Amino acid sequence: MLEIISAKGALALKYNLKKGDKILAFDGYKAVDSLDYIYYDSRADFKLSVLSPDGVTREIDVKKGEDESLNLEFKPDEIIRTCRNSCIFCFVDQMKKGMRESLYVKDDDYTMSFMCGNFVTLTNLDDAELDRIIRLHLSPLYVSVHTMDGELRCKLLRNRFAGKIGEQLERLAAAGITVHCQAVIVPGLNDGKNLEYTAEKLFALYPSVVDLAVVPTGLTKYRDNLEYIEDIDENSAAEIIDLCDRLNSRFKVNFCQPADEYFIKSGRPFKPPEFYGDFSQIENGIGMTSKFVSDFNESLRPAKLKKSRKVAVVTGVSAAGIIQSLCMRANACVENLHAFALPVKNTFFGESVTCTGLLTGGDIIREVENCNEEIDSVLIPANTLKEFEDVFLDDVKLSALVKRLKGKKIIVNRLPQDFFESLLKG
Repeated sequence: MLEIISAKGALALKYNLKKGDKILAFDGYKAVDSLDYIYYDSRADFKLSVLSPDGVTREIDVKKGEDESLNLEFKPDEIIRTCRNSCIFCFVDQMKKGMRESLYVKDDDYTMSFMCGNFVTLTNLDDAELDRIIRLHLSPLYVSVHTMDGELRCKLLRNRFAGKIGEQLERLAAAGITVHCQAVIVPGLNDGKNLEYTAEKLFALYPSVVDLAVVPTGLTKYRDNLEYIEDIDENSAAEIIDLCDRLNSRFKVNFCQPADEYFIKSGRPFKPPEFYGDFSQIENGIGMTSKFVSDFNESLRPAKLKKSRKVAVVTGVSAAGIIQSLCMRANACVENLHAFALPVKNTFFGESVTCTGLLTGGDIIREVENCNEEIDSVLIPANTLKEFEDVFLDDVKLSALVKRLKGKKIIVNRLPQDFFESLLKG
């Protein structure tokens, strides 16, 4: 049920909807969460079952314009659908103990997939929930497929119910639900011929299945008692890119999209921005570098700072070369700017973790304090911080970092496309 915490406007008044009322059902379907309201509030005609605080249930026939809203707000959803798998590559299982509790939540919630683009496996759904996704037309969804080989998927996810992914995706496709897929690659298991098989099975559902992100397994130093997984190297990264290229050539569309890390590891040039279409999987590390460079190129322009500024740009080890090249180009265009990449080794998760988004406050502080260069400003990418909160993964607050690095100006680059402006204006 949905408990109303705010009811404002003419329609709420017309139907006598008030704070404290609880919506039990829409058109006879149980009200599960706010997605039910979002869907039905966009319709012109539906029925509400409402429980008043005094225990009386009312049936209301709502008739309104499709562009009109009941303007209701609800008590936040408390139920998060969690993961029932025990994936051999699970990143949460590789987290250091004693961090904040939210970092250990294994969410596998299709509502978060629809609303936020989180990846889900669909292994915790029963037929009724799949029917609900279709009825509410929750599109697009982001699905962790990993492999279309049912037996292997059960092994990778360590869940005996994981093998029905093909049937689930076929139902979603038949209902017109758009799906973005990903395969986390475990070398020797779901790469090579198996990846080719997976891509072909998924492309058979194109264009409902829009794309397949191919991403490497994230490996930290906290893998005691976990199954051994080989890290990618230059050759294996190149093989993934080559396979994706061959498949895309066969499909005649850029369906298979390798993660940026494969290009960095192999030393291959990045794909141009147009390869990634609308960058629908950019949060998955797909095309992020290409777009970052493209945005930088568009914003780069001659300028002059009033006084000299030496800016250390915090970056993960893998992106350091790219960041350094952009800094050099910015220095050449902006008089009195002296920017340089400051690669930060990830001692918190282990040096095998080289992406910028998993850097911690403690590691950043260490690298800045040990830097041999004179620094007056430090530019920190916002993706190192918790969303909507200025705290790093190791619970070091941004304010603590500022205090520790006293005397240095701290610049947070909130949006990747503003990188040049952050260098220029601070």
